[in-house]
Amino acid sequence: MEKITLIFVGIIATFVSFASATPGIATFYTNYVPSACFGSQDQGKMIAAAGDGLWNNGAVCGKMFTVTCTGPRNPVPHPCTGKSVTVKIVDHCPGCPSTIDLSREAFALIANPVAGIINIDYNQV
Repeated sequence: MEKITLIFVGIIATFVSFASATPGIATFYTNYVPSACFGSQDQGKMIAAAGDGLWNNGAVCGKMFTVTCTGPRNPVPHPCTGKSVTVKIVDHCPGCPSTIDLSREAFALIANPVAGIINIDYNQV
């Protein structure tokens, strides 16, 4: 009985995490240093810049987000790979059309870079 309860709790937790995803938009960029959060310190390739809606005067610096492509925002058909990526917020993207501006490498894991802009779901980890 204990095993069944544990499995049930795990299933519910999975549904809650999917249900709490926030919809947004992602684009990508290619110049990672310097960044608004970490200056000239290289933070790797699985990184992102926060759009104005997430930035919150830099409070989001260093936070981790899991991002999943949910569909196209332009005529590129089926851009999504079906994968998710976890990125660290290292920069600000003022005036960006996106919620999260992913590194090109992170974007390529979840979508075809030819798309340039995609719909996403994201969660803070």
